[in-house]
Amino acid sequence: MSDLLSLSTRIIDDGAAIFPVRINQELSEVADGVMLVESFSNVAAIETEEGLILSDTSGAATGGAVVESLRAWSDACFHTILYTHGHIDHVGGSGAFVANSAALGHMAPRVVSHENLPARFERYELTAGYNTAINLRQFGEAKRMSIGGSQRFLPVETPAPDLTFRDRMGISVGGVRMDLRHSKGETDDHTWAWLPERKMILPGDLFMWNFPNAGNPQKAQRFPREWAAALREMSGLGAELLVPAHGLPIAGEDRIRRVLDDTADALETLVNATLEMMNQGERLDTILHTVKLPAETFEKPYLRALYDEPEFVIHNLWRLYGGWYDGNPSHLKPAADSDLARELAELSGGVDALVARARQLAESNELRLACHLIENAVLAEPEHTAAHRARAEIFALRRDRESSLMARAIFGYASRESEGKL
Repeated sequence: MSDLLSLSTRIIDDGAAIFPVRINQELSEVADGVMLVESFSNVAAIETEEGLILSDTSGAATGGAVVESLRAWSDACFHTILYTHGHIDHVGGSGAFVANSAALGHMAPRVVSHENLPARFERYELTAGYNTAINLRQFGEAKRMSIGGSQRFLPVETPAPDLTFRDRMGISVGGVRMDLRHSKGETDDHTWAWLPERKMILPGDLFMWNFPNAGNPQKAQRFPREWAAALREMSGLGAELLVPAHGLPIAGEDRIRRVLDDTADALETLVNATLEMMNQGERLDTILHTVKLPAETFEKPYLRALYDEPEFVIHNLWRLYGGWYDGNPSHLKPAADSDLARELAELSGGVDALVARARQLAESNELRLACHLIENAVLAEPEHTAAHRARAEIFALRRDRESSLMARAIFGYASRESEGKL
């Protein structure tokens, strides 16, 4: 068993406290003729008689390093690239693969994806500035990205797919057969692959060693119900090797079934409980503060809420099945946030009173309420120094109490905004 597979086995079976997602550009053999480069995202390479099949290409900043790692192992042509989905960290490095192929005199690799992926690329062109702003908040990529500047969100050298499919499609390259299957999940253009002769699954981001990214508050619609169904389908295949796009590969039929079923269980619990309350006519606010997963869910090393979290998934389920109206009639056609903030400040005795109460709440660990009040304070008086000082401190405290990258990033961004004002 490879070192990576031994490591993932220790984490799952023995509870070894090792973070399973690594970005080191290292190449490892995980099965005969199957290599994995640990990057952001991972790239899996499968050796065939006609060249290499590649699952994803990592991002623009790491694609070149991935190619270098692969070339230290093989000079075979890059025959086929599978885009598991159109997120930038999966397709952005493809230009490096195309450039390397040209430099070696090889044919350009064939690119395969689901049929919805080209529409995603088009949307990225329409919302390049917005997506850049999102990543600035979510990943703090201020140095690498320029909002509103000339840098593109989708690298210009990213090739469009040459071959697409709708539900399922089989492809064969150099004696290696892959069954490509579509499922909505993190995206509506997600592909996962089953290699029956090798009993191997390439799940893309449908399994990622974290609580599923099914609720990202800054991104387009996710599909938790369909995601769970895909995991159930994978679980029933009897796979002996699972090679995800983030995190370590996993070996062993029982172990793979366990992680897939546990992840499906978590999603299905949220879906069923949320839909039940929606069908009873409850407001979004009530559902958010009622539907919970058991604490032991997050004790599993592959379900820790370090990236996304259940509360955000509930928001996405509401958006998917119920639209944007949250059940509070004052939110249907609301006043401007700043107008409401000024009214609240006047009723409470001024901005200083809001700031003081926000600090009291924060000291009592009532951080949700404290954030509401301090945000209203700066909206009521945007140049109020004491309000911004308190906002920077309260949102920094909120950031430090959160586990998921999504929440930490947004709260940290708010804190830095007020620090900039100071």
